[in-house]
Amino acid sequence: MEKRRILVTSALPNANGSIHLGHLMEHIQTDIWVRFQRMRGHECIYVCADDTHGTATMLRAEELGTTPEKLIEDVNAEHRSDFYDFAISHDNYYSTHSDENKAFSELIYNRLNEAQQIKTRSVDQLYDPEKEMFLADRFIVGTCPKCKAEGQYGDNCEACGATYDATDLINPVSKISGATPVMKESTHFFFALSNFTEFLTEWTRSGALQDQVANKLSEWLDAGLQDWDISRDAPYFGFEIPGAPGKYFYVWLDAPIGYMAAFQKYCEANNVEFDDFWKQDSECEVHHFIGKDIINFHALFWPAMLETAGYRTPTRIHAHGFATVNGLKMSKSRGTFINARTYLDHLDAEYLRYYFAAKMSGGVDDLDINLDDFVQRVNSDVIGKVVNIASRCAGFINKQFDGQLSATSDNPILAEFSAGSETIALHFENGDYGKGLRDIMALADKANQYIDEHKPWVLIKEEGKRDLVQQVCSDGLNFYRLLVTYLKPVLPRLAEKSEAFLGIAPLTWDDLDTRLTGHTINKFTPLMTRIEPEKVEAIVNASMGEAEPEQEATTEPESPTIEFDDFAKIDLRVVKIVNAEHVEGADKLLQLTLDLGDETTRNVFAGIKAAYQPEDLIGKLTIMVANLAPRKMKFGMSEGMVLAAGPGGEDIYLLEPDNGAQPGMKVS
Repeated sequence: MEKRRILVTSALPNANGSIHLGHLMEHIQTDIWVRFQRMRGHECIYVCADDTHGTATMLRAEELGTTPEKLIEDVNAEHRSDFYDFAISHDNYYSTHSDENKAFSELIYNRLNEAQQIKTRSVDQLYDPEKEMFLADRFIVGTCPKCKAEGQYGDNCEACGATYDATDLINPVSKISGATPVMKESTHFFFALSNFTEFLTEWTRSGALQDQVANKLSEWLDAGLQDWDISRDAPYFGFEIPGAPGKYFYVWLDAPIGYMAAFQKYCEANNVEFDDFWKQDSECEVHHFIGKDIINFHALFWPAMLETAGYRTPTRIHAHGFATVNGLKMSKSRGTFINARTYLDHLDAEYLRYYFAAKMSGGVDDLDINLDDFVQRVNSDVIGKVVNIASRCAGFINKQFDGQLSATSDNPILAEFSAGSETIALHFENGDYGKGLRDIMALADKANQYIDEHKPWVLIKEEGKRDLVQQVCSDGLNFYRLLVTYLKPVLPRLAEKSEAFLGIAPLTWDDLDTRLTGHTINKFTPLMTRIEPEKVEAIVNASMGEAEPEQEATTEPESPTIEFDDFAKIDLRVVKIVNAEHVEGADKLLQLTLDLGDETTRNVFAGIKAAYQPEDLIGKLTIMVANLAPRKMKFGMSEGMVLAAGPGGEDIYLLEPDNGAQPGMKVS
């Protein structure tokens, strides 16, 4: 097999918070792929870093009474500890606030500028006169210009779903200081992304992306790419743009460059040539593992920047979906927004590594963590099917045969185990870990069936059957060794314990063709224990305890009284959601296509993005106001309103009719 040279990255966790299940899903996915490549004998270097820059970091540090530099230093130490304890094998975990990243950011920017791909133009923005800073939409709140709901953000209304410019808000207020913002003009720098439509149309279909991702990006390309604002005004925590005092690189410009910076730091310490991996004609590979929500930055902006700056583009971008818990978005109020350290306070990291892997595919579907299924699957597969083999067989070998395995091993089932290696390898290569684990567990079932059929605990009591007992248990431990070899990318610490118990060198993929014969094992000690459901319950309870205090509820003044005749004018109908999509450029909206029956459909924009993933809505029945006058919105025409209840944000729930309801039915 030709040796590959591979550089791998995960998306950069933000320096403003702790590592949680969402981060862990991606880093575990990446780490399994990296460990698999290393087991195959390839050079595979894994780097990552904290994403440190931006207004939010600056404000968080101010809130804590510290400096941004001290904040990101403390958070980096916490992140490193969490990832280490989850057996994430970074070769270098760095920070985007580094000398290397500053140098690369300036170099790439200067090359973009020399290629005449940087433009400047004036933009009007809301400005906080007290903090003396320009405000992003999320730092502005006010009264919705459509429905008059208070406390709405500067881009759209969570109450009625309307979208608007921040300048349209009634009585806008800065969330930072409480001051009334004023309009102010500023010169911004833009990367001329609109010049790269042809290049990106070809590159996104080059095989570097999953088909589903390439299809989604074609919508952006077909609509026409807009130039990308890459600058922010002081005060801003980041790198100043060369030759432009008071102007800083937008965090999303230097964040992906942070991959290069982290790798450069690794190269300096390990005598590796940076250009071997990043030159345009490189035969090495570069793989990015990211969430589907940031695909535009990695698959449009990033390759266009690299191409212009004279660097190679990624070999492959592995995009994935989001993590949900019990079918819902992670929530502090439900105790399902679980931080890494909270989990580790109660359970072994490898339980979660296995469960994530068992549910992972090479696609971009969301991954749901069902807590009951988590307990059952880990206990059944890892403990009941795999570790149990070693436990059952080692006792006989240790006690009856002084730890000595049989001198021969010609069991045909072992040949079946080895024969599956390339199929399982292909599943791991493609990120289809779930398929790989299903194949591995099918082999574990065969191993357990073999042991159950021969019943060494019965044979040992029969005259003249000692040699057979030794052979059966030796075969069992060879089964176990091969299973652990397959599982090593997923369960590296179980593999390490097993290597020590078996008295063998670290397992590689090549070991699948060898057997242990005439070999002495060490004394067996328990390798893993079953998950106790009470531990999971304790994690949920602890996560609820970590939730931010709920704000005291306030009572809105009642609306003017209406007559029954007014209410009777509202036409409520059962509708079926036949399609749901994210709305490009909107933080809180989903675009719903609703079936009213008789092939009649309506297009509605709903402010429920924080609570639902689009794919989870398709096929659901809900209630809509069918006779609401159509309203022209920033993103298109909204032809009605769906009904929901809840305090807002992620805790909002679409109303659903009783069983038996059909699209078009009138609600009375």
